[in-house]
Amino acid sequence: MGLPTGIRTLDDALGGLQPGRFYLVAAAPGAGSSLIATAAARTGALDQHQPVLYAASGLTRADIAARIVAAHLPVDYRRLRAGRLTPTEQDDTAALHHHLASAPLYIDDGTDLTTDAIAESVPDLPGLALVVVDRLQTTEDPRLPLSGPAQITDAAQAFAHLARTHELPVLAAVDTDDPQLIAALSLDITITLTRDADQVHATITERDLGPQTTLTLHADLAHARITDPTTPYAGPTNPAPPPAASLHTTAQIPQAPLQAPTSPPPDPTPTEPAPTAHTVAPRKPSPRRTTAPPPPEGGYANRDYSYFTGMITRAVDEALHDHDGDIAAATEALVKKAVPNAMALFEATRVGGNYEHTVYPETLEFLRKKTKDGADEIWEGRHNWTNTHLMDALQNGTHPPITVNALDTNASFLSAFKTHLPIGALIHDPNGGFDPKRSGIYRLPARPTWHHPHLPDPIGNRREDGPVLLDDATIRLLIRCARLGLCEAPQITECWTSGASEGLLEKFRRVLTEARANALKADDTVTVEYIKAMYSKFTSTIGESSVNRDIRRPDWMHIIRSQAFANLWYKSHRAHSNGLTVVRVRGTDELHVAGDWRTVFTEGRLTTQMKQKDQYPLPRKSAR
Repeated sequence: MGLPTGIRTLDDALGGLQPGRFYLVAAAPGAGSSLIATAAARTGALDQHQPVLYAASGLTRADIAARIVAAHLPVDYRRLRAGRLTPTEQDDTAALHHHLASAPLYIDDGTDLTTDAIAESVPDLPGLALVVVDRLQTTEDPRLPLSGPAQITDAAQAFAHLARTHELPVLAAVDTDDPQLIAALSLDITITLTRDADQVHATITERDLGPQTTLTLHADLAHARITDPTTPYAGPTNPAPPPAASLHTTAQIPQAPLQAPTSPPPDPTPTEPAPTAHTVAPRKPSPRRTTAPPPPEGGYANRDYSYFTGMITRAVDEALHDHDGDIAAATEALVKKAVPNAMALFEATRVGGNYEHTVYPETLEFLRKKTKDGADEIWEGRHNWTNTHLMDALQNGTHPPITVNALDTNASFLSAFKTHLPIGALIHDPNGGFDPKRSGIYRLPARPTWHHPHLPDPIGNRREDGPVLLDDATIRLLIRCARLGLCEAPQITECWTSGASEGLLEKFRRVLTEARANALKADDTVTVEYIKAMYSKFTSTIGESSVNRDIRRPDWMHIIRSQAFANLWYKSHRAHSNGLTVVRVRGTDELHVAGDWRTVFTEGRLTTQMKQKDQYPLPRKSAR
């Protein structure tokens, strides 16, 4: 029996949700496909205590939480949303709200939710048992990537692939019962719903065998749920507390490039529950987003990387042995070997990869250095920004004095390995435009304008007239800023791109991240410094460098470095969105803020954490 949906009649027909299979619940709007999705998610997370990723496209956390509360207690959905619950119902809602906080339900309600973004989150949730996508929308909406007939077709195939490659069930709701569209998708299992008053008829169709059976379910819309026909109003048994294994502490998920935090919701009240389930946003954690449990002792994201981390351990042991335990000498020797050893580790992690990347493509003219120690023509979003509006107000006395916390991002280039890299040689497209499935270099006719006084310019402080060449990470950041209403969308008149993957350096990144975390835990400074040299020198030598003859990808170098700048910009936006005052932003890792930063960021030395380097007052007192 697979993972139950919470609807026994449906589970008996399906045998539960089976690992490796993709289930599409198709129904016209209002017929119940979204309620089936919610039922599967709440049953998996609350009753079965299994980790569930809920990808909400077009829905908010509050929508999902209200449906879960209404269905699970049950309580009248309309009175719940209107805040008209009885005192007893308020108490029950508050109790469930607390229970949701510890349940392994991870909600991603980002506005830029794509199939790639969902797939990126899967490896970072150890023990994930189910992915729910709610919903695919047939009417195209430029604000929702999972909308439009063409996008639905691509998404359905991508989710089927996700289910097979990760051996877990994926269930998605789509807001149509159009038989032609559904048949064209050619999916494993389709559950087509038609509603007749309070009855829902569910036809289960398998791709190779055709229609298998039609079930009659009950539409209990007062409680925002679909139930078995014989007990339409029977509530679930009181949920037992999660077992000890699921009572996890909070740890942040690695960031994905194109999500940004939204402002925190108001404090929850018993009559209008704010969502309390975990929220996935790699890409952008904040106080309203609790995240995945820490990696198990067995390895990063429940994967065994001991073979690869052993390569690092053996190198450190050999260096210490060769230098009679002299830490300084061993560290110096390891740093000198960092480039060839990093390349060896990278190549080892690429064995069995989905793509064979091009090592030595032809170097385009604008990617060539003009002099030996000079630069090429690519702009990177390097930050050297100060909040001049704030500084002026502090100087003229219109703003009260503040205490500034100088924060440092840990291993910024290592985190930037999670970025879209071009797989093959860059191909010229004179028509420009942006395809999220490709990556490379883009020409803009002029530098995009930026007017936000309290956030840094996404492409840095460089000021020049005329066309500019930007890499993929910077373009994606500008597109994200445009979606947030902070600037105009970039006008790309010409581009040089290749098919892209975020997975090229992912295993390499995870191995180094796991080894670094273990070294920090053991207070092993030699290994920490060795790993730092590996990822930093890998980044700096994959362009035009005589030190690294194994690869020549200056486009990769720019994209990784720009991703590090972009990641810092996302952190500054997250700080600003959560009420902190952004004072300064420097390079790839320096963020100065005023306010209680520990309510926004987790303090520590892991790659997902921030540490405080300094604290100082502004305005500074003048020396007498």
